[in-house]
Amino acid sequence: MKLYFAPMACSLAPHIALRELGLPFELVRVDNQTKRTGDCRDFLDINPKGYVAALALDNGEVLTEGPAIPQYLADLKPDAGLAPENGGWPRARLQEMLNFIATELHGGSAPLFRSDLPETALQIFRDKLFRRLDWLEDRLQTQPYLLGDRFGIADAYLHAVLGWLPRFGIDIALWPALHAYFQRIAARPAVRAAHRAEETAAPAR
Repeated sequence: MKLYFAPMACSLAPHIALRELGLPFELVRVDNQTKRTGDCRDFLDINPKGYVAALALDNGEVLTEGPAIPQYLADLKPDAGLAPENGGWPRARLQEMLNFIATELHGGSAPLFRSDLPETALQIFRDKLFRRLDWLEDRLQTQPYLLGDRFGIADAYLHAVLGWLPRFGIDIALWPALHAYFQRIAARPAVRAAHRAEETAAPAR
């Protein structure tokens, strides 16, 4: 498998999942501006949507989208416990959480990357994001991970999105339980390895 990624992007989530699962893969960097890849390809030929993550499989298929790729990977090694078995209530709860992260946090953060919006508009988006972070704060005061006592793919996804907060001038320490959670995820060996690999990956050409 090849995982196409960009630094500080949501592609960090499937990257973490791959390392947590111990699956063999090649990490390929994408330049978000030029759409060139580290293996000398046009990324638009791989994912016409034009954004990471993209997981290229040995059979020629390419899977995209943050909530989809980690679920596929987790199902390759179900005994690792990164996702509940498909078809049951716990899996529905996982999908609920993944969609919350994708729409309310990932999508909700997108306007904050823009420098052309007036401050009044940015504050509206920040206020909405803060309410979502408040909800997470309440949840994580009573459990170590998003779905209970065990780390899973939703935690990998949330870790990637929370890593953007400093870029927006938002101090995660304002939410103590969320801050402790973020540090707990960051200390995992697979997460640390993913960060190191992304920092040293060959640039796109």
